[in-house]
Amino acid sequence: MVTKGGSRDTVTGAIVVAVAALALVLVYVKDASKAGQIEGYSVTARFNRLDGISIGSPVRLSGVKIGSVVEETLDPEFRAVTRLQIAENVALPADSTAVIRTDGLLGAKYIEIGPGGDDRPLQDGDSIIYTQDSMVIEDLMELIIEQGKGKRGYAGKPLPSVSNN
Repeated sequence: MVTKGGSRDTVTGAIVVAVAALALVLVYVKDASKAGQIEGYSVTARFNRLDGISIGSPVRLSGVKIGSVVEETLDPEFRAVTRLQIAENVALPADSTAVIRTDGLLGAKYIEIGPGGDDRPLQDGDSIIYTQDSMVIEDLMELIIEQGKGKRGYAGKPLPSVSNN
């Protein structure tokens, strides 16, 4: 049998849960809407594959966040084109590079900018020509296994002797 006070507690609990859920949704929407809202200029970079890069992924220079990915599209040759929003106080040389990197072994992906030596800076709407895709973890593991197989022939053989004559 449900008492009158018990149903009031249930309603109060439901309201508290609903308000908490609404607060979480509002925080998430606010953070998602701020993704990529960096004052500055935008440049594009083309990659064969993005592998974990998405809208909002950071763009870093020497490990410092200087921008974010604000758009992803495909070009006519089916290459991935990213539009990067770069902070206005960062003047990247025109021959800079963009490399997809991983934060740690299995961490999040980001785009690392390598500054070039050109005196001309990238302008709003320019493209970063020199790009490098990320290393796919499966390809990396295969490479490590192949290297290990190549060295297996040395296992169990005696080391060459060294004389002090």
